[in-house]
Amino acid sequence: MLNLKLDTRPTVKIYDPVLCCPTGLCGVNIDPELMRIAVVIESLKKKGVVIERFNLRDHPQVYVENKVINAFLMEESAEVLPITTLNDKVVLTKQYPSNKQIAAWLHVSEEELTVRK
Repeated sequence: MLNLKLDTRPTVKIYDPVLCCPTGLCGVNIDPELMRIAVVIESLKKKGVVIERFNLRDHPQVYVENKVINAFLMEESAEVLPITTLNDKVVLTKQYPSNKQIAAWLHVSEEELTVRK
C-alpha cells in the first residue's frame, strides 16, 4: 500500500471589495486596516505560508466562478465584502480577519504575522 502524505495545511482566501490596486494601499488616505492585512499577507508569504487575496476589480471572474462567494454577493450585494474563507468555507464577512484569527487558522504565532528582517 502506498503511503501518500496529503497536504493538510489550512487554506485562507480573502475576497476584497473593489480596490484601486491589488492591496488598496494607494492614494493619500490609506486605510490602516488595509495596511495591516497587506503586512500580514506579505509576512506569511515570506515564511512560505499560502494565503490568497483577490480584488473584485482585478479578478471579477474569481467571484463569478466561486459558487459560495457568488451566492453571498447575490444575496447581500458587494456590501458583504470583504469575505474570508477557511478551507473554502466562509468564516468572516464585512471585515478583515484579526491577526489572532489568522494565527489560529494557520497554526502560527501572532508574532509571525509581522515582517521581520
